Amino acid sequence: MKSRTPPQRTRQHAGTYKPRTFFLGKERGYFVENLSLLLSSGMTVLQALDSIGQELRSHRMKKLILVMSEDIESGSPLWKALLKSRLFPGHAISLIKLGEQSGKLTQNLAVVAIEQEKSRAFRDKLRSAMMYPLFVLALTIIVGTGITWFILPKLAIVFNQLKLELPLITKVLIGAGTFLGEHGAYVVPVFFFVLITLFCVVFIFSKTNFIGQRLLFSLPVVNKLIKQIELARFGYLLGTLLEAGLPPTRALESIAAATEFSLYRKFYAHVCKAVEDGNSLQKSFDLYPHSNRLVPIPVQQLIFAGERSGSLSKILLKIGTAFETRADTTTKNLTVLLEPLLLVIVWIGVVGVALAVILPIYNLIGGLNT
Repeated sequence: MKSRTPPQRTRQHAGTYKPRTFFLGKERGYFVENLSLLLSSGMTVLQALDSIGQELRSHRMKKLILVMSEDIESGSPLWKALLKSRLFPGHAISLIKLGEQSGKLTQNLAVVAIEQEKSRAFRDKLRSAMMYPLFVLALTIIVGTGITWFILPKLAIVFNQLKLELPLITKVLIGAGTFLGEHGAYVVPVFFFVLITLFCVVFIFSKTNFIGQRLLFSLPVVNKLIKQIELARFGYLLGTLLEAGLPPTRALESIAAATEFSLYRKFYAHVCKAVEDGNSLQKSFDLYPHSNRLVPIPVQQLIFAGERSGSLSKILLKIGTAFETRADTTTKNLTVLLEPLLLVIVWIGVVGVALAVILPIYNLIGGLNT
């Protein structure tokens, strides 16, 4: 095997390299899946890392693998090298550490690979479901702005020349069109900047996105999808971590860190603290106000039965599988369920513009007949 020792300059650069792991979702999944396969084939960790590094195209991922290889060559275990790389969340590192200590590294790496893929799939379900409604609303705003900016000012000139008594709705739209015709070059960019900023504050920024989450949770159809995704994540992730040998409190901490919704994050943190204090899951759920809004009563009963019978991990995995199937069905049907609401919104805009244009013409024809 060829020597892998890089030049001294490269080694120093890698040693001081600060890992940046954002936008590495696909590379992360490829890395852990192939690491598990290569180790199960009999390769050493260093050989497996070298093989994976040669296949990757991401420059940042290659640097991360170089740093991990150097740490392992220096005597560090794999889990410590991965912890330093910040490539995986805490529960994945705990699984890998547990696998190294118990001799089940390849099995636990396979579990991490599946868990990472599931987590990414759960995130993508809601985003893909909301893509169509957001596209329709954005297109409606753009078309409405274009009509108000370019067409209504011309209609204003026509109506002013005819000296008609305009209805209120026409006055409002003509006023908006005249204003945009004079100041649109400044107002429209500012309007879209404010709109995009507001969207980011409400839905994207981590410190304020709880506002958008509460808003989504109040929508009937979307609320149902969020619950199904979270229950699928809860069942699959907690069941997998418990089955792999992770302590319950550590597994619950991992779920709290994995979820994107603050309502569920607070609930999982409460359950974790209550279990840590010696309470059962049933007592922990009962102590949380309105826990049935987040986890339905039948699901809670299944969890409690699994806890009493000692088959909690199996019950949780079944819950995860069942709700993942339901989430898939709801995601496919969400567009159909939201289409009537979107059509009503578009219809209101179209009817408003049509009335604003038609009513003055109708008044004009009535005046001529008189």
